[in-house]
Amino acid sequence: MKLGQRARSIALAKQLGPGLVTGAADDDPSGIATYSQAGAQFGFGLLWTLVLTYPLMTAVQLVSARIGRVTDAGLARNMAKILPGWIVTGLVALLFIANTINIGADLAAMGEAAQLVLGWGDHVFTAGFAIVSLLLQMFVPYRRYSNILKWLTLVLLAYVALVFMVKVDWAAAGWGMIWPTIAGTTAITTVVAIFGTTISPYLFFWQSSQEVEEVDQDDHKHALNDAPEEAPEEFRRISLDTFTGMAVSNLVALAIMIGTAATLHAAGKTDIQSAADAASALKPVAGQFAFLLFSLGIIGTGLLAIPVLAGSTAYAIGESRGWTTGLEHKPWEAKGFYTVIGVATLLGIGLDWSPIDPIRALFWSAVINGVVAVPIMAVMMIVVSLKSTMGAYTASMPLRFFGWTATAVMAAAAVAMVVV
Repeated sequence: MKLGQRARSIALAKQLGPGLVTGAADDDPSGIATYSQAGAQFGFGLLWTLVLTYPLMTAVQLVSARIGRVTDAGLARNMAKILPGWIVTGLVALLFIANTINIGADLAAMGEAAQLVLGWGDHVFTAGFAIVSLLLQMFVPYRRYSNILKWLTLVLLAYVALVFMVKVDWAAAGWGMIWPTIAGTTAITTVVAIFGTTISPYLFFWQSSQEVEEVDQDDHKHALNDAPEEAPEEFRRISLDTFTGMAVSNLVALAIMIGTAATLHAAGKTDIQSAADAASALKPVAGQFAFLLFSLGIIGTGLLAIPVLAGSTAYAIGESRGWTTGLEHKPWEAKGFYTVIGVATLLGIGLDWSPIDPIRALFWSAVINGVVAVPIMAVMMIVVSLKSTMGAYTASMPLRFFGWTATAVMAAAAVAMVVV
């Protein structure tokens, strides 16, 4: 690579951060399970859902990033300015429940994947992964930790590689991306699950708060309401980061769905209940290497998603209560913030050891997320349109259109989930 190209690549990589990590964290083990189920049961028939969700999820994440960067305050703190305290408390409490269940399901999937590869110790690995994640969040400085998360996104390449290892009917896959098909109640439920997995409340809180962290860690950055000269460059960075991060998220989801459709669906293996089930079913169909790639991808994406799930919960609770929040603080400087991270992670371990069915728990987590997402997204769209909050940086008309469209789609998905 020439020197000039290398310099441009380094400059591009530096502009990728909160959006890239947020998008990658969207493909957590629970999301992998959903996409695997869709591919195994319906083949290429539901690929169109990921094409549809890309502009919608991008708009929502652009809104959350914009709110954080302009106001230098996280989403929960801005919500508390326009909503009664009891409503914010209720929404945050539901977010805590849903995220904790999700953490438990992700940790269980990681432990199962490790057991599939090594042949022993699923509960031991589950606890080990949780403790490693917790220690990293508590004791690694934010700058170094954010870089760890950024590099962890590379693990998603395992799922892209999987597509090139199996035989794919690309004509059928292309048709599945452009022609919507829904056949039966199960398909409707799966579509709702894909929407709920792709557009999740924890991602809104995480990206907004990470923009605040970026400002707090850089003496040359300020809230855009106070430093309008920084706005053009920062909005370009946010757009590049978010469009890239959401593209990575959906391309990986497409790869998982295409890979499982071309292998498991084609072989008649349609009963997939978890990410570990998908990895196990791949072994006799696609071979040992594909099985290893899929299994290691589950572990890697879990290590990326667990801190985002726990961290977003802590940001939401801490900001709504007026606590000191942020991964740049030491544990003794932000006791409440880190207590929430610790409690959510430890409860996640407890769910793995409990008699609670993780698949059933994950279903109810999706229900809660689907219901909670709608009012949170509506409030986000109100906040980003208020001059009293955003000053000269209210959302543009295209961003408002796609943001409100995403809110309407999620409202329809929540209604469909209840009805189905």
